[in-house]
Amino acid sequence: MPDIAAIREDLFHLLREKGARLTGVADLTGVAGSEMPVGISVAVPVPKGIVRDLQTAPTQEYYEAYHAMNAQLNEIVSAGAEFLRAQGFRARANTTLAVKQDSQWRTPLPHKTVATRAGLGWIGKSCLLVTPEFGSAVRLSSLLTDAPLLADAPVDESRCGSCSLCVDRCPAHALTGRLWSPGVGREEIFCREDCKRTQVERMKAATGREVDLCGLCFAVCPYTQKYLKRK
Repeated sequence: MPDIAAIREDLFHLLREKGARLTGVADLTGVAGSEMPVGISVAVPVPKGIVRDLQTAPTQEYYEAYHAMNAQLNEIVSAGAEFLRAQGFRARANTTLAVKQDSQWRTPLPHKTVATRAGLGWIGKSCLLVTPEFGSAVRLSSLLTDAPLLADAPVDESRCGSCSLCVDRCPAHALTGRLWSPGVGREEIFCREDCKRTQVERMKAATGREVDLCGLCFAVCPYTQKYLKRK
């Protein structure tokens, strides 16, 4: 029998070597969209300087970092899936090439779902994952496997409390202020259409690029601010 604890430890070591700053294992039994019973969530933080600038306006640097972090995450989860396959398990990396959003920004199994069930954080009033370490200033990816890895404790309630900074600062007024818990629909937290339209408007005004990137909501999050202040 393989030493599952050692495999988990070696897997996490590999993911960290490749650049993951947060890692966790999710029990995905019964979760819609999951082809396998176990998910591994990984996150990398947005650089502090870029986050500080986003409090004013979207930037070209954020656009470049966004795509660079996606590429890095693709490498991280691909390496993790390859490692697990070498141990004799099935594994699939949920890279940007393997997973596509539909016209409603939906994917079969959102990285955020894997992240909350892996204990990385909760869904904030911004409709983004909030982590204790980096706030919402993270990019996420995941991989799926049938390796019976010990799962981390899931996060099943919001820790945003009465804070409404992201709601108040949203230039699209797209956030409802609803606290998340498992089962709360995305539409109950934010309006996708208003969010996307305003993101494109702000990014075009600031950089000339017609893409839906903004970042203000996660830049002002108090958990993100703690990350920025931490040495």
